[in-house]
Amino acid sequence: MANSKTETDPDRRQLHQLISGLRDGVILLGLDQRVLWANDAALTMHGAERIEDLGCDVDDYRKRFRLTYRNKHPVRGTGLSIEGVLAGEQSEPIVVEVRVDGTPDQSRVHALRFQVITKDDGEPDFVVLIVEDETARYDAEDRFESAFNANPAPAMICRIADQRHVRVNRGFLDMTGFSKDDVIGRTATEFDVLAGSRGREEAMERLHEGRTIPQNEADLTLPDGSTKCVIVAGQRIELNDEPCMLFTFADLEPRRRAEKSLRQSEERFSKAFKLSPVASAISRLDGFRYVEVNAAFEDLTGYGSESVIGRSAPDLKLWTDPASRSAFEAAMTDVGSVRSFALELRRADGSQADCLLSAERIEIDDVPCVLSVISDVTDLKRTEVELVEAIDAVMTDATWFSQKIVERLAIARHGSKGLETGAGLEALSGREREVLELVCEGMTDAEISSTLNLSRHTIRNHLGSLYRKIHVARRSAAVVWARERGLTGRTASKQGKKRQK
Repeated sequence: MANSKTETDPDRRQLHQLISGLRDGVILLGLDQRVLWANDAALTMHGAERIEDLGCDVDDYRKRFRLTYRNKHPVRGTGLSIEGVLAGEQSEPIVVEVRVDGTPDQSRVHALRFQVITKDDGEPDFVVLIVEDETARYDAEDRFESAFNANPAPAMICRIADQRHVRVNRGFLDMTGFSKDDVIGRTATEFDVLAGSRGREEAMERLHEGRTIPQNEADLTLPDGSTKCVIVAGQRIELNDEPCMLFTFADLEPRRRAEKSLRQSEERFSKAFKLSPVASAISRLDGFRYVEVNAAFEDLTGYGSESVIGRSAPDLKLWTDPASRSAFEAAMTDVGSVRSFALELRRADGSQADCLLSAERIEIDDVPCVLSVISDVTDLKRTEVELVEAIDAVMTDATWFSQKIVERLAIARHGSKGLETGAGLEALSGREREVLELVCEGMTDAEISSTLNLSRHTIRNHLGSLYRKIHVARRSAAVVWARERGLTGRTASKQGKKRQK
């Protein structure tokens, strides 16, 4: 127990013993405001070792510890005096920051209040200054304030007693466009964050009772008169010893815009899918069962959508070659896409169509699916076959064609890139070139065998090797290839050499 500056009588000594062990700081003051005694808790709160360190009187105490209010304004004489207390006025606690001289960086928060001790006759004997250390509580509140204001998630706090909004953070102001003055001090009905919610009545009842408010969708009215859809929830908290409701918000507008954009995108895809002139189908990757087909697919296959949806290609026997279908399904499972996959398709009437199938793996409602596009190339393939057969027939004896005609036939036969593929004449052996020259003269295998005095089997071997080197599969194609490179036949070559001599 701290020692008194003055001698104490037995009654006061018992009082000292009673209060010396209290956690709150107790400072006894004389009626002349002199500091008479203090308990150990009071000394510790002020970083003092002796009573003298607290100052000789209230004025000295106020100056020595540089008392300031929480708003940093200094505590002057009227803010900490005992005259009003002695006059019978109720002493309200004042919250001050205490800074010890010499240690300006160290401050504590104290709640101070006076209590008058009277004699048996009711006259004041001395005054007690009760000091409560509120440092930890206010530090926690400061941390909460900092976190509340810095939190990007929109939030506001409503006092339950009078249902007035007392805090709002930057996240809410940025989300809505309101200012602090638009919110702080207004009641929950004046600034209604639950407007438009289906559970508003229940939420307002919970606010009155200080109970948790579950998530609700609400429409906040913004300063420009428009509305913003949000999710709002309330949680009871204590702020400055007052029960409050912490409202938190989630902005649903980005999700709403995303959902609208997704719906529009799905509508565009659906229209493009259904109106596409190319046969298209969507099937699940697992089991390859159709979930959607367009009108062009129905026209190509002869099956209506009611006959296709929920069934797979094997169920409908659309593929004439099961091995080819298995290869396609394996490619979609392993790789995820195919391009220009050859498909011989069997229609509902049993007829067949030559098609090219391109497919891509996609996701619909988080379900892996396959988008397939099928092009009917039956007529094109038939035309190409007829063209090749016609060229083959003409090129059987092409010795009389000019070089320009040969080149044009080659382009028609192979395409414009055909002239650039395959090996050159230098890649052929002497015998292979000799065989090719005789082929260009229109000789059959038997005639070449007789001319070169070789067996027909040997001639066929030379032709096979020749075809592999120049990347052709037919005799007529070999003739075209030779004409493209100026080789017209052995007889023509000999005549050319004679003219040069």
